[in-house]
Amino acid sequence: MVDANIDVLAVIRKYREEIRNEWEEGLTAQNVGSGRAALVDLKEQMFEFLNLLQQCPPKDPSGFDHYAWQAVRRFLEEFSRVRVSQGFSSEQTATFVFSLKKPLFTQIRKEFGHDSDSLASATWAITEIVDQLGLYTVAAFQKTREDVIGRQQMELLELSTPVVKLWDGILALPMIGTLDSARTQLVMESLLQRIVETGAEIAIIDITGVPTVDTLVAQHLLKTVTAIRLMGADCIISGIRPQIAQTVVHLGVDLQDVTTKASLADALSLAMKRSGFSITKKSE
Repeated sequence: MVDANIDVLAVIRKYREEIRNEWEEGLTAQNVGSGRAALVDLKEQMFEFLNLLQQCPPKDPSGFDHYAWQAVRRFLEEFSRVRVSQGFSSEQTATFVFSLKKPLFTQIRKEFGHDSDSLASATWAITEIVDQLGLYTVAAFQKTREDVIGRQQMELLELSTPVVKLWDGILALPMIGTLDSARTQLVMESLLQRIVETGAEIAIIDITGVPTVDTLVAQHLLKTVTAIRLMGADCIISGIRPQIAQTVVHLGVDLQDVTTKASLADALSLAMKRSGFSITKKSE
């Protein structure tokens, strides 16, 4: 813990303009901002951050996690969120906080330079405070970036699992890429919802774009087929290539109760027959 007799944040209140000017020079030299507009935003963020800091209780024994620092924590969370959206790195984002050390050290030398013990205590206090702020910023940045990546992955999954209405009462779901547990859940939810919305009687799952089929993928497909049947619809799996057929047999996966076809065209033809439709070629 820092020396309770050293009011470090009082230094910020006393030398605020000097600190902000030196801080701005350091950030500009390190290219933490990008472009004139970003530099204007950076100056506003520096002003707000220093204003919030000088309002915090420096001698609070509860430390940085205390509610009195809540406004500072929220600022750093929002700052990190904006930096992620602007494409900055975690290093550039954390530099915003860590670069505050140098101007603070400059001012505490003025304030406590005559007393080596007080100067040492103030130096340690600043190091402790700024390090906590910097680490919190990095953690907030990483969490925001993970949230963004997770959201993007979900959006890509949704785009890669479109449910298409091929005919009245017939839906198709062309699969592209690897079929894992998370994607299977999304497939089932999307397909079952569309069955409810359209009243479809037959759903075709086309796995032409699935590179490999192993035991896990086969189990996922069987779960999806079972869920479709529980909704009162039938299911056809198309895109069964020779390699996939051999793999399924080798793995001992039981697909005897599941209707399979080699191509989507064959599956559609069968689905239309089951629905009572017939296709004839127009005679010339």
